[in-house]
Amino acid sequence: MKTAMTLSQKILAAHAGSDFVRAGQLVTAKLDMVLGNDITTPVAISEFEKAGCDKVFDKSKISVVLDHFTPNKDIKSAQQCKRCRTFAKKFDLDNFFDVGEMGIEHALLPEKGLVGAGDLVIGADSHTCTYGALGAFSTGVGSTDMAYALSTGRTWFKVPSAIKVVLKNKPAANVCGKDVILHLIGITGVDGALYKSLEFVGDGVKYMTMDDRFTICNMAIEAGAKNGIFECDDVTYEYLEGRYKGEIRRYAADEDAIYERTIEIDLSKLSPVAACPHLPSNVKSASELSHVSIDQVIIGSCTNGRISDMRAAAQVWKNRKVKRGVRAIVIPATNEIYLQCVKEGLIEIFISAGAVVSTPTCGPCLGGHMGILAENEKCVATTNRNFVGRMGHISSEIYLASPYVAACSAVLGHIGVL
Repeated sequence: MKTAMTLSQKILAAHAGSDFVRAGQLVTAKLDMVLGNDITTPVAISEFEKAGCDKVFDKSKISVVLDHFTPNKDIKSAQQCKRCRTFAKKFDLDNFFDVGEMGIEHALLPEKGLVGAGDLVIGADSHTCTYGALGAFSTGVGSTDMAYALSTGRTWFKVPSAIKVVLKNKPAANVCGKDVILHLIGITGVDGALYKSLEFVGDGVKYMTMDDRFTICNMAIEAGAKNGIFECDDVTYEYLEGRYKGEIRRYAADEDAIYERTIEIDLSKLSPVAACPHLPSNVKSASELSHVSIDQVIIGSCTNGRISDMRAAAQVWKNRKVKRGVRAIVIPATNEIYLQCVKEGLIEIFISAGAVVSTPTCGPCLGGHMGILAENEKCVATTNRNFVGRMGHISSEIYLASPYVAACSAVLGHIGVL
């Protein structure tokens, strides 16, 4: 007897070749895209070779993006990237992105039309869940799982149960997707959605831009979720049309689908927030944190490095200056976004305000390069994690916030809004 399914379960069932699946069931499913980066792919290559694999399942359905320590920060990272380049050349991968072509992976793949609605995607990076914004089931896996997926084009899943997140009403000015997901994580905690799907619905969804949705799904993992996902609607379709190279497949949850929990968020009652050290769930109103003086601001990452994020920062910084003593670092997530910033005059605004602009890289988010924190330094970042030592010294502190809050804080010299 067929049972009702959630949106995520519908996609898993289709790719497993089943009429239906149920929460907790183990399934093997065909993949539409396998992703790796310069940190995780070398490990996957080693496992791939150790297993005796001599071919990839489909060179058009594998993406390798050199974004974490690229341009190479040291000899070790140069060696890792060389290993990726050698593998990509050997198997003639269609979607290999190096310096000059690369961007931050979770901004780049949607931009290039490599992921779309109804797809099943895995990546050896925990924030692969970003693509749920497009109506795809996407999730992070380990490098060993990536290795076997490179060879077979399949992997196993335990079908997740789901939490329904109902977004209601229109958000106030300067409230964006980052505030929504931080507010949600403040409710659930960092493990409140452990191995579950976060499925976003409600009349408030229409006020969430694609960039907002990317941000929200990107941080689903910070609540412990297996994935976050929005149903493909007209906003999604408009983004995908003419960009996505595959077939747009619209799935929807059954009306009687079972959810473990329903959380309602009134967007009209939200205000700009920040997640205080050392958990993404430690959320407070940005206006209540004026006592926190800061040393650095990072605007970028796979969470908030898109063009709308750049515009939000530029709007704050136009005809203003970053406070002396604050290091403001802006990282457009892809070359296309960088070029758009140039065309719109945003780069001039950033530099005139006293900020610096970097080539696309994950760099500072994981404490890699381009903005490491020293002892006791404090940073407001539009990144996704603020764990102990995440961006440098173990005594440093990271406050997660939107580009608007980050830009305002850079001007003020402390956390706050203008």
